[in-house]
Amino acid sequence: MTSQEVRKQFLNFFKEKNHKIVPSAPMVMKDDPTLMFTNAGMNQFKEYFLGNSVPKSKRLTDTQKCLRVSGKHNDLEEVGKDTYHHTMFEMLGNWSVGDYFKKEAIEWAWELLTEVFKIDEDSLYVSVFEGCEDDGLPLDQEAYDLWKAIVPENRIIKGNKKDNFWEMGDQGPCGPCSEIHVDIRSEEDKEKVDGASLVNQDHPQVVEIWNLVFMQFNRKANGNLEPLPEKHIDTGMGFERLCMVLQGKQSNYDTDVFTPLIREVETITGKKYGKDEQTDIAVRVIADHVRAVAFSIADGQLPSNTGAGYVIRRILRRAIRYGFTFLDTNTPFIYRLVKVLSEQMGKAFPELKEQYQLIENVIKEEENSFLSTLEQGLVLLDSVIKSCKSNTIDGEKAFELYDTFGFPIDLTALILEEKGYQLDTKGFDKALKAQKDRSRAASEVSKDDWNVLLTDTEQEFIGYDSLETKVKLVKYRKVTSKKDGEQYQMVFNLTPFYAEGGGQVGDKGYLEASNGDVIYIVDTKRENNEIVHFTKSLPKEISGTFKAVVDQKQRWRTACNHTATHLLHQALREVLGTHVEQKGSAVHSKYLRFDFSHFSKLTTKELREVENFVNARIDGHLALEESRNIPIEEAMQQGAMALFGEKYGDTVRTIRFGQSVELCGGTHVKNTADIWHFKIVSEGAVAAGIRRIEAITSDAVKEFYFNNNRMLFEIKDMLKNAQDPVKSVASLQEENLALKKQVELLLKDKAKGLKSELIAELEDVNGIQFLAQKVDLDAGGIKDLAFEIGGQMDNLFLLLASDKGGKAILSCYISKGLAVEKDLNAGTIVRELGKYIQGGGGGQPFFATAGGKNPEGIPEALEKVRDYIS
Repeated sequence: MTSQEVRKQFLNFFKEKNHKIVPSAPMVMKDDPTLMFTNAGMNQFKEYFLGNSVPKSKRLTDTQKCLRVSGKHNDLEEVGKDTYHHTMFEMLGNWSVGDYFKKEAIEWAWELLTEVFKIDEDSLYVSVFEGCEDDGLPLDQEAYDLWKAIVPENRIIKGNKKDNFWEMGDQGPCGPCSEIHVDIRSEEDKEKVDGASLVNQDHPQVVEIWNLVFMQFNRKANGNLEPLPEKHIDTGMGFERLCMVLQGKQSNYDTDVFTPLIREVETITGKKYGKDEQTDIAVRVIADHVRAVAFSIADGQLPSNTGAGYVIRRILRRAIRYGFTFLDTNTPFIYRLVKVLSEQMGKAFPELKEQYQLIENVIKEEENSFLSTLEQGLVLLDSVIKSCKSNTIDGEKAFELYDTFGFPIDLTALILEEKGYQLDTKGFDKALKAQKDRSRAASEVSKDDWNVLLTDTEQEFIGYDSLETKVKLVKYRKVTSKKDGEQYQMVFNLTPFYAEGGGQVGDKGYLEASNGDVIYIVDTKRENNEIVHFTKSLPKEISGTFKAVVDQKQRWRTACNHTATHLLHQALREVLGTHVEQKGSAVHSKYLRFDFSHFSKLTTKELREVENFVNARIDGHLALEESRNIPIEEAMQQGAMALFGEKYGDTVRTIRFGQSVELCGGTHVKNTADIWHFKIVSEGAVAAGIRRIEAITSDAVKEFYFNNNRMLFEIKDMLKNAQDPVKSVASLQEENLALKKQVELLLKDKAKGLKSELIAELEDVNGIQFLAQKVDLDAGGIKDLAFEIGGQMDNLFLLLASDKGGKAILSCYISKGLAVEKDLNAGTIVRELGKYIQGGGGGQPFFATAGGKNPEGIPEALEKVRDYIS
């Protein structure tokens, strides 16, 4: 049975049980502040389990793209080393939102596995929750009895809280679960060791394939459990493991989910899978990681240095590193796997085909960049080894290589071992832990339980039509973080405040009590389909009626910028071509940012055309045409553009300005004339094939032109009111260039005279021609002088200093042969001497420069340098 057939049979089975098949949500989370990535099939249904919204069907099923590489669920370092852990995986699941419960979930799971998929009953084991004294929970007798009617009792295992109690997080819905495990060992092995004893023991051939979660409790902030108003079912079955079982394989990587990728890696690298353990691990890492990276990019997350983008970059770099070290690849090749992946999974996940070129371009650029980093890291590591006085490399220096330059620590350890050195792993672990602790402390958030004041109240957003209204407080809670301190989150029965989403920032404003007290709302976000308002304090009387007022000026500026992004999108497609697609945006009150797919830098002419196009629509006084709650099929037929990586419901809102039609939930002006004017302030690259435009509108444009006009008049004043300031500045530039050339000639003449003086002052120190002296030259002049002197002798050690321009400079030159012979490193020397001038620097072993802000420290630096050769 092929993997495509497995996926289809699963979905059809539950469709026949009256489940609605829903598409996979994007793997990258955009509207859930608690998660970076979708890490479980239930993530997109959280709002249903929390009772914040009602699903169109109480029975749901899907196959969900998941990523587990951060936080509590982090399998990254295990991937490749075994045959069943993955970063990106598919989670097959069926859900009941307050409908059926344990009986149906258990019986249907058994029916699907044994009657549809024909898995041998004797190879299956099940587990139930044994209870937990701390939580006051007994054995899940109901699940035990249901299983006892299906399987022999010796195949029912009682599991502890770690294995058989599932929780969404530290707070929220949770409940006991029942896992189904399969034993795929040979008959001979099964006779030797009972499979029951290997369940949950990380045995590669006795694995969990399905987890049935019986969601029936809510975990409070104090740790206590309370029953949920409705009971739910949440199941998750690992698609890759299921394919392994059904295809009679002993490894997930031997199934047709991975073999096409593995064959392509073999073809590209010339290495054979299945012949050598290190090679096999590397191939598995690459086959797994390219899936995670490709799906993330397809869902809108590009590699970057922060947040979710950093996680994706780290996954890709791990794959590159394994290829570099174990498959002898020093040129990009992982991007070539995207075509195979797209052909293999594009039918089930069409976003792979739609974003194919982008995925390939981004991965290729990242490979080029990191391979360059690896080369640089090898040079730096070599420098660390040479400066080491023992055979153990300091852990903090290894951490610096890892943290600052991105050089993998396992590669550092491998190279050190090959060269006969050891790594101070304790020192590295200590430095890494300190960094993680700092990061965790900075991002840690503690949340109290919600204090619920009103129930059965529908929370309504009225902010498209009104910026103020009377509201009642439905619930509130206190949240504390190192970044924002103590804040309160409040939910109202209705609100005019727009919650951050679709690239647009959340509204700010205030809450006015009947007694005149004012509480400022500093931000608005959406969490689990609720609009949450952030404040620094609570009203004195929480049960009254309040007036909620949005900051009108900020909302209006934000609306101008949001409408401008729509017009900009249209302009780019008109000027550059229909290949342009929006790849991200940020809409603030002061500016807008727009990322889009395009293969080259925009010319000045193209930028002008884009600006003119947008401003023509502004001058055209195009009225807003808004349609709310229309079927998505109807919206698409009207030509509305859907943005990649976004999840849309069955009904949507469309925004039209002339020929620009987009699906959008953001706020907009009533007429394009309200924007006044549009001005691009920057254009540049974000990643391969992705460009970014930053622009301003409205008041910000007026301020932009005002400042430019002011500067123009100041320049004209400096030029004595020249009639043509451009011509005058050009003339000054020509004059300045001529003077620079004269100064350079004078400095060269000065350096020639100084060269003879310095050579005469060289002293012999232990066979080394040594000189440490202050000179009246800039950094460029010092370098030229040092290399000229160095060209005349083979054993020179020269430290020249200068305080020209009020800043301290130290430049060290060491003859290459001398640097090797005496194990000297100019870069290390200037870094250490830099402390005397309150600065730092670096360079190559034979020449390096440090700069600092304390010229008074130069004499001491010139004196201390003797210690390196004495």
